[in-house]
Amino acid sequence: MRKAFAIGLAAVLAVSAAAPVYAGEGEGIAKEDLKIGIIYIGDENEGYSAAHMAGIDEMVETLGLDDSQVIEKTLIGENEACYDAAADLADQGAQIVFANSFGHETYILQAAAEYPEVQFCHATGTQAASSGLSNMHNYFTNIYESRYVSGVVAGMKLNEMIEDGTITEDEAKMGYVGAFPYAEVISGYTSFFLGARSVCPSVTMEVKYTNSWASFDLEKECADALISDGCVLISQHADTTGAPTACEAAGVPCVGYNIDMTSVAPTTALTSASIDWGVYYTYAVQCMIDGTPIDVDWCKGFAEGADKLTPLNEDVVAEGTAEKVEEVENAIIDGSLHVFDTSTFTVDGEEVTTYEKNGIEYISDGYFHESEFGSAPAFDLAIDGITSIVEE
Repeated sequence: MRKAFAIGLAAVLAVSAAAPVYAGEGEGIAKEDLKIGIIYIGDENEGYSAAHMAGIDEMVETLGLDDSQVIEKTLIGENEACYDAAADLADQGAQIVFANSFGHETYILQAAAEYPEVQFCHATGTQAASSGLSNMHNYFTNIYESRYVSGVVAGMKLNEMIEDGTITEDEAKMGYVGAFPYAEVISGYTSFFLGARSVCPSVTMEVKYTNSWASFDLEKECADALISDGCVLISQHADTTGAPTACEAAGVPCVGYNIDMTSVAPTTALTSASIDWGVYYTYAVQCMIDGTPIDVDWCKGFAEGADKLTPLNEDVVAEGTAEKVEEVENAIIDGSLHVFDTSTFTVDGEEVTTYEKNGIEYISDGYFHESEFGSAPAFDLAIDGITSIVEE
């Protein structure tokens, strides 16, 4: 970050913190006058950005906008190019700008400080609330909910494999292709594991990291290594089809992320944990039209339609999976099931009864309150049953 920007941003934050204003209050913008900017880490060939693109399309259709009102920038790295893209969108007249990758946040903060009349919304980030900027927002979903349910799908498949003699109970080992050792990834693979273990008590899991959000080759290589280590089912928090491609070649069941993986793994893909980003994009742009505040931290889940599974591959999933998925989703929605119920896991053999992070106590009423104090995931405990390998 340039020194001049750091000084300027500090001044803006000091002013904003002294007199906070809630963004979006006042007169709305006629929808035909709206211009919307989008910054993607990838493009339509990368599952995560493709899911965001589908959400933008959903928003445009729902609100009756024209495609010409949306300016999209693809393949924007987590570097100064992100600031340049955000500034260009603002200069082109965009009144609201979205950015979809964790590492974009520093540069979106810079743009938000320099363009106070533009609303900036950043997915997966953590700094909007503390920035003091009234035009800076973070958004995500309760993806841990859909990961948990996809874990249930995986656990039922493991049970089927045990029952038909393909594996023994002791061989019920899953592999997980993770991007980075961030809380977002740890929260995701832990919820997936807990979902699987809720129906298959003997399951264990090994996690390997690619240290990249989207690398087909690294993800395929990582999945191959996990299969060689004895993993009989693979899932992922990485954005390409690399892992499912490896699974299809090896005949190993898999659970994907973002998009339906049956096009590349028709005989092994079970389902994918996914997000309907259109729920947020429609909400935020409607706020612009109505002149109402955009939440500083927005996070919703199954109850609001923001989280989902892609269609179950009925040719591959275990019998009764659809009914079990409906049961678990309903329990999450009505609050009778908490994904991070502390009675369902241990750390170093002990149940966890307290966990403070950044001055916030996350555990109360018997569960870890994920994504309730901010939109970004916070769960980063290393629970028993999961082996995580971080390579330098």
